[in-house]
Amino acid sequence: MTSTAQTLNPPAGTNRPAATHRKDRGSGIGGGLLTTLTWVLSIAFFFPVLWMAMTAFKNENQAASNPPTWFFTPTLDQFRAVIDAGAGTFFANSLIATGVSTLLVVLLAVPAAYALAIRPVAKTSDVLFFFMSTKMLPVVAVIMPIYVIAGQLHVLDNIWTLVVLYTAMNLPIAVWMMRSFFQEIPGEVLEAASMDGAGLMRTMRSVLMPMVAPGLAATALICVIFAWNEFFFALNLTASRAATVPIFITSTMTSEGLFLARLSAASLLASLPVIIAGWVAQKQLVRGLSMGAIK
Repeated sequence: MTSTAQTLNPPAGTNRPAATHRKDRGSGIGGGLLTTLTWVLSIAFFFPVLWMAMTAFKNENQAASNPPTWFFTPTLDQFRAVIDAGAGTFFANSLIATGVSTLLVVLLAVPAAYALAIRPVAKTSDVLFFFMSTKMLPVVAVIMPIYVIAGQLHVLDNIWTLVVLYTAMNLPIAVWMMRSFFQEIPGEVLEAASMDGAGLMRTMRSVLMPMVAPGLAATALICVIFAWNEFFFALNLTASRAATVPIFITSTMTSEGLFLARLSAASLLASLPVIIAGWVAQKQLVRGLSMGAIK
């Protein structure tokens, strides 16, 4: 009887190693498939950038060949042509518009976000909704009044007009982002600073800003990307003196002749400043983007 009972009811845990082994093997296969899928998607997204970089070092005949030319002798002729076409002026305009507007956005967004996060009032939610409502209107719907006002003020084809517009364009996003970073600061830190006799400016400078520095770096980098890549305002409000890099890129496209290699070279040069800025601020960027994600 005992033998029969043991046969029908084996001791607890007898089959667990096999089940655990099958489970580990299944999770290993699933993890491998997920890793492979991640790599495939990453390569698929990166391939256009790689193709652009390769095309920039071809001549025009190789860039337009069908089937594509995979093996070629790299040349810098397209980069020389881009520089000789006056790319320096366009890059200088973009640097001024992007740098000054980002600085203004940071200077305005930090105190606004501090007030909305740490010193909120009864209508804080209405203020936040107002900020975001400015992003709901399509930019094409406001270009006509902006153009008329800029014309009456004689500031068309003026780089400072773009500075003002880029500041207004990025300020709502910056306020929302910085507010989430300020909300992550424990209230005990502010209480300790107050007990030590630190005023508002010293608290901002010595306590708050070091703590939200990663978030500030992430916000500034996003503003730089948006301003550097902005095309619509630059297309409609500038002509020659204040034209930016996106306008220069479109000028490399012609209706006669081949232009793919030169277009790729101009696009690669235009991408480098943002790529370098992102690489330099990579550590701060990752920390900043994760600050407001987990409560």
